[in-house]
Amino acid sequence: MKARRVATVGVGIAVAIGALVASGALDVRVDWRSDAAQALDLFGRGEKKQAEGASGAAFWREGNGETTLAAVPAPASFADLAERVSPAVVSIQTSKTVTGGPLRLPGPFEPFFGGPLEEFFGGEREFQVPSLGSGFVISSEGFIVTNNHVVEEVDKIKVAFEDGTELDAEVVGRDPATDIALIRVKADKALTALSLGNSDQLRPGDWVVAIGNPFGLEHTVTAGIVSALHRRNIGAGRYEDFIQTDAAINPGNSGGPLLNLAGEVVGINTAINPRANTIGFAVPINMAKEILPQLRTSGRVTRGWLGVVIQRISPDIQEALGLESTEGALVSKVDPSGPAAKAGIERGDVIVRFDDKPIREMEELPRVVASTQPGSAVEVVVLREGKRKAFKFDLGTLEEPQEVASRGKEQGPAAFGMRVQTLTPELAEQLGVEGGGVVISDVETGSPADEAGLRRGDVVVEVDQEGVKSAPDFRRKLAGKQKALLLVRRGDATVFIAVKRAAG
Repeated sequence: MKARRVATVGVGIAVAIGALVASGALDVRVDWRSDAAQALDLFGRGEKKQAEGASGAAFWREGNGETTLAAVPAPASFADLAERVSPAVVSIQTSKTVTGGPLRLPGPFEPFFGGPLEEFFGGEREFQVPSLGSGFVISSEGFIVTNNHVVEEVDKIKVAFEDGTELDAEVVGRDPATDIALIRVKADKALTALSLGNSDQLRPGDWVVAIGNPFGLEHTVTAGIVSALHRRNIGAGRYEDFIQTDAAINPGNSGGPLLNLAGEVVGINTAINPRANTIGFAVPINMAKEILPQLRTSGRVTRGWLGVVIQRISPDIQEALGLESTEGALVSKVDPSGPAAKAGIERGDVIVRFDDKPIREMEELPRVVASTQPGSAVEVVVLREGKRKAFKFDLGTLEEPQEVASRGKEQGPAAFGMRVQTLTPELAEQLGVEGGGVVISDVETGSPADEAGLRRGDVVVEVDQEGVKSAPDFRRKLAGKQKALLLVRRGDATVFIAVKRAAG
């Protein structure tokens, strides 16, 4: 199952011999992180949960906490709820300047492409590409929550309200790791704001309502239930703990609210399974609450740093290590400069507790680390050779990586402008493909991979007619090559694509 972020509905415009041709474009964001299928890196990707009050108090209206979902009966109609909350749900219209290459004339016109025509049509040209998303007001002062990918790298943001009012907006803060953004408009009156609920109270089967602007159809209301909780490994973000719902979500819904029957926001609609319109994913609102104060005060999120790489404990690993269960997070690597190493944690340790919180699944550790502010004193309990050992130390502060490009030159795929992840059996099942290879998780705009026609979600199975087994194997096969012939599986089709290394 490949997830698609449902942020934007874009329209590109090109000029060709006086004729204006409009075509629709959908910005698909499928973000499998390189080499993250089996191990989770807490060197530089440990998530930071915002400690209450650490970067400012809550500036939104909290749900009253007394209305439990079980106490609210299923209504005969959702009309009253939709009417009450719709003034706080907005359409977010953005535009971005892109540069296109010279326009070439096809067929018989090619010989005449010169002189004044070449001067007029040749050379690079700039185009404004508009796109659409959704959002919701959380403060009468004009603060609005949406997805990061709705407002990322755009030139202009305009917010449209239900009553027809349109206001310019500015980005206050963005967090790509959780795909959450905070923007703000300046209005001459207090705005209607939604209350934020408690997503931890959700249960599969609870009613939920989604409101947004799918395909530009403003204030579309859909209803359904919570299909599942804690959905991970769907390929829609670095930190995944999604609410799954069957309330219809489509492109343009991104950033809009998922509401409980009390009208409280419990999720931020973010991604869909493109093969099924009844499988949508929303970021839990409690995750947003953890980082919104930091986005408001500093524009970014500071995350805790433990300094270890962890992985799941399979039954085979459990047997090999003589463990009683598969619970915990196995440390596969320790950064010698990190706080964990300085405290004495070693490779092979199994982290079973962080402060007072037990670690039953590997994915829980980053969230628990994130719940503690960097610099705080923590206690980590590990299993080592069947015995429990406790370590006390101060949690470090994550410095976001700054040299993606320079590291990329040393890695085969990055030199061609792409990032990949090993195609695990789980990913293969999600994508509906068979066999091995690597999944392209990102293609840099304007890169050789982009120019060759490679896309996010493509599965590379061969390099120069040699099979690809894993992401490291793919890197080795591309290392030092100036060009390569890739065999790519895309949906039901298999095609050869030639790609050349970036110059310089």
